[in-house]
Amino acid sequence: MFSQTKQERIIVLETENALLHLKLAKNQGIIGKISGEEANDSFDYYKQQKCHGSVRSVIIQLHEAIQKLKQEVKNLRLSALTFSRDVQHQSKTYLGQILAAVQRLQMHNEAMQTFQTRAFELEQSVHEVNERYQKEKQRRKVLHNSLIELRGNIRVHCRIRPLLPFDAPPGESDLKDRQRKIPENVVCEADDETVFVKCNRPGHALINKTFQYERVYSASDSQVTVFADVAPLLTSLLDGYNVCIMAYGQTGSGKTHTMLGPQSESNFTFSMEDEQDLGIIPRASEEVFRLLSEKPLGSRWVEVSVVEVYNNEVFDLLAKDSYGRMSGVKRDIITNKEGKSDIPLLTHEPVEDAVEFLELVNKGLQLRVKHPTLVHAHSSRSHLVITLTVTTKADSEDNLATPWAGDRLSPKMCRKHFLTSPCSVKDDKPSLPSRASSPTLFFNESTEKLKRMRTKLQLVDLAGSECAGMSGVTGSVLRETSFINRSLSALADVLGAISEQRSHVPYRNSKLTHLLQDSIGGDAKLLVVLCVSPSQKYITESLQTLGFGSRARQVQRGHAKKRNQPALSKSK
Repeated sequence: MFSQTKQERIIVLETENALLHLKLAKNQGIIGKISGEEANDSFDYYKQQKCHGSVRSVIIQLHEAIQKLKQEVKNLRLSALTFSRDVQHQSKTYLGQILAAVQRLQMHNEAMQTFQTRAFELEQSVHEVNERYQKEKQRRKVLHNSLIELRGNIRVHCRIRPLLPFDAPPGESDLKDRQRKIPENVVCEADDETVFVKCNRPGHALINKTFQYERVYSASDSQVTVFADVAPLLTSLLDGYNVCIMAYGQTGSGKTHTMLGPQSESNFTFSMEDEQDLGIIPRASEEVFRLLSEKPLGSRWVEVSVVEVYNNEVFDLLAKDSYGRMSGVKRDIITNKEGKSDIPLLTHEPVEDAVEFLELVNKGLQLRVKHPTLVHAHSSRSHLVITLTVTTKADSEDNLATPWAGDRLSPKMCRKHFLTSPCSVKDDKPSLPSRASSPTLFFNESTEKLKRMRTKLQLVDLAGSECAGMSGVTGSVLRETSFINRSLSALADVLGAISEQRSHVPYRNSKLTHLLQDSIGGDAKLLVVLCVSPSQKYITESLQTLGFGSRARQVQRGHAKKRNQPALSKSK
């Protein structure tokens, strides 16, 4: 029994021991967990301590930076106060200066107003003086022209062309080099009546010369400006005076450009594309027909002839061969019974307007002789003479509708009603004028004689004088140069003989002077347009041209005669 009790006691104790072990294990687990948590808390505390140290260091640095910034702000505040005081001081100073400047400006404005008033008064005075000067100048020109009319002097105009690349010294291949080495103008316009020349020739002393003419054109003057001074002569044409306009100068000086305008390089005819560049000849034709349009129908007849003098021979450039093609037929020149120069069988083509006239001129120009030289790529080798013959009937109310008895008219004239009466008919066929002669004018004895007036406008483009050495011509072209120079020399001799009033004037020394005899020494109003280069390279030729013009101005031919007699002509 006792042993059983022990056994039970042992079991109970073992059970209690097991329970105690379990509690011990449980408490040990709790202690281990608490120890782990304490370790974690220690690590976190270490980390927090380390972080607090870093923050403390940063705070210390920030504090130092803040202190530094505070010091800088303090310094800046002191600087700003100093700057503000300086600005205020300077502002006061500048304000005083500005006030002083304003006062001076007011004084200056008052003085300027005084000066402006004085300048306006002076300007008005200058304007009045200039107006008086222009009136006196115009009056002097009118008196001068009247004197020229009374003396029969030759009008001389001078045109100076622009500098061109070929005016540069020879041997320059590069265009920029040539343009850079083009010399200054040695021939220039001093005023609208004076040419100034710087004579700086090798072997000669430097001498400046001036030449006086009726009109001088600078390189900037246009074709319109040149023609404006020519147009009044065309009015004289319809008033009954013969008129001759010729261009004189060396090769390449701009004669053909002045007379015709720009030319086509393919056939050497002048171009009608740019009206601003048209020369004297096309402008003159338009002006003549414009003036004629103011006259009644049936009161005018217009013809044109185109002649060239080549190698001292006269060629009719409107003459046609057996095939009807213009071929340039050689003609003779004679002096008729009236002492006038005449070309038998010369072709006179009737024209109705400027367009027909210019078409014929262009056809004639295609036959004109041209050869290239070192001076000019399209040098004219002949003298061109274009003659526009105008026959007008006297203005009379009784004659406006009266036919010209016995006139022989072309079908073209009838078709365009140039006359108000029908064409004269013989054997049921219209009587036509010869294509190679002027229309014959008849007056029936039973009809009152009707006054008609025939005047001529001669437009002359002379070939250019040239030096054979400079132009580089040889062979047949050299021969052409010789004839050109001789004919121009003969022209100068004729003018010299007229100016010296010699008993004999050598018109027949050249076909050119023989052809122009009526214009040079007759009763025509003659205008010579001198064309010169401004380059030092051609100073000798320019002086020769200007000298020719000066001598031409001295020629006194007597008062120009008005063609108021009936226009009777022989059938040719």
